[in-house]
Amino acid sequence: MASEPQATESASGLPQLDFSTFGNQIFWLLVALVVIYFILSRVALPRIAAVLAERQGTITNDLAAAEDLKVKAVEAEEAYKKALADARTEAQKIVAETKAAIKADLDKANEKADQEIKARTAEGEKALAEIRDGALEAVRDVAKDVTAELVSAMGGKADGRSVSAAVTARMKG
Repeated sequence: MASEPQATESASGLPQLDFSTFGNQIFWLLVALVVIYFILSRVALPRIAAVLAERQGTITNDLAAAEDLKVKAVEAEEAYKKALADARTEAQKIVAETKAAIKADLDKANEKADQEIKARTAEGEKALAEIRDGALEAVRDVAKDVTAELVSAMGGKADGRSVSAAVTARMKG
């Protein structure tokens, strides 16, 4: 009897290849597939879908935030450029005002210097006129003395009035 079970076992071979058990195997295959389908569709796939939706939401939010930041960066750059342009305009205005103030101060200083030069020139001309008048008087006096001496040396006699009249007439031209 011991040899009978061996014969049965060797004759049947692999159970999944035994055509007599195909119906049973197909039934349990379908039951396993249905169970796997329900587990996947009710548990695993909703979780995967939720994770994918969350990732998509995160990506969408990140893209929206990046777009907002890009817009803010462009606005900040425009504000920076405007502030820079305003600062340059203000600097040019300050430079122009400073130049105008310096020019006004320089004009005042030049005007004051011109007035001082005119005053000193007038003083110098006045002093020169006094010196000229004094020199002319000195020349006149010397001419009178020399004329009187010459007339005396030549043997004539000259009175002061006639010598003065002759010297004055000669000096006038």
